[in-house]
Amino acid sequence: MTPDPSVILGNEPGSFAWGVLAERHPALIEKVRGAFPYGPGQHRALDALLTQITQGVIEPLADDAHDAARWAVWGRGHFGRSWFDVPFLWAESYFYRKLLEAVGYFEDGPWQGIDPFGPFKQAELRTVEADEEPTELDHPGLSPADAQALLLGSLWGNRADLGFHITSGTATTDTGGGSLVANQSALLCTLLPEGGPATVCVVADNAGRELLADLLLIDHLLSLRHAEHVVLHVKPYPYFVSDATTADVIECLRRLTAMRGAATAAGQRLWSALSSGRLALRSHVFSCAPLPYTDMPDDLRGEFAEVTLTLMKGDLNYRRLVGDRNWPATTPFADGTAYFPSPVAALRTLKSDVVVGLDDKTEATLVKAHEQRWRTSGTHALIQVRR
Repeated sequence: MTPDPSVILGNEPGSFAWGVLAERHPALIEKVRGAFPYGPGQHRALDALLTQITQGVIEPLADDAHDAARWAVWGRGHFGRSWFDVPFLWAESYFYRKLLEAVGYFEDGPWQGIDPFGPFKQAELRTVEADEEPTELDHPGLSPADAQALLLGSLWGNRADLGFHITSGTATTDTGGGSLVANQSALLCTLLPEGGPATVCVVADNAGRELLADLLLIDHLLSLRHAEHVVLHVKPYPYFVSDATTADVIECLRRLTAMRGAATAAGQRLWSALSSGRLALRSHVFSCAPLPYTDMPDDLRGEFAEVTLTLMKGDLNYRRLVGDRNWPATTPFADGTAYFPSPVAALRTLKSDVVVGLDDKTEATLVKAHEQRWRTSGTHALIQVRR
């Protein structure tokens, strides 16, 4: 058996992973610092975290942290090492957990439960584009002709990733006009015929405009009976700047119902679907784990096994789905997801190095035209399916 390729680390200067750890994370600390009138304690903790990630080593959580035991297991072998010398996925995930610790998110006190990324999410949701995009479709969720537009809206909505835009220099209004490096949308549609008893699990990525597009797609699936039930997985707490939580879902539903025309109707249907149980929200602690889905716990594996299709949204879910490794781009998507307990599809804009499932010609063309920037620039996307 051929061994898996190496896990991506952040210790190669100039690499995408190195840039996230060395540039994006320090920049995010400063943005969070300026977003709230934090007290001296939070500022000292943010200063300490900045020093730790740039000059120090990985330190464990305090013994009395509610999840100290869990992270002790997840981080075995990593504590005491440079942030750049451990798996990139792990370092990125643990940074966000440490950032929440620094601002007092989990502690008793006035800052408990205050989303440090909330102002960024709210500003992005209140843009002109967020108001206009849902109303561009006359009747979302009512006509089969809308399906492709809604699917692509959900796909390209993944560009509206606030973490990506911190150091990319790309405006958050840029959510279209890219190209698909793999497009199995036709196969995806065959898995959800109209009138079937399907249950679809949608594993959300970003809040804001992407989540608006995801909700419109969910409304379409439910309204046309491509799915009898949809389970929307969100994060149990703020994560990776703009990842969606339950609070973000509610905010987006209120935003939709406050719009005009078809968007309002979709928002009202979704609100009713939550009330009736046709749409259910789910969060699991593993959603914020620094691990690939191959390591998912049995209860979550059992949930995925019971659905007709699992739809993984976004870049982080893709990295966790296929493994954050130096895969050859032509590695079959089906091989990397063979372990997954249900048919699975990925809708993802490319914003990190990992990609599989391309044919030789496509990869050669991309490399010739863009060197390796096509993997991380957010200008390309994919729809991949494993039955």
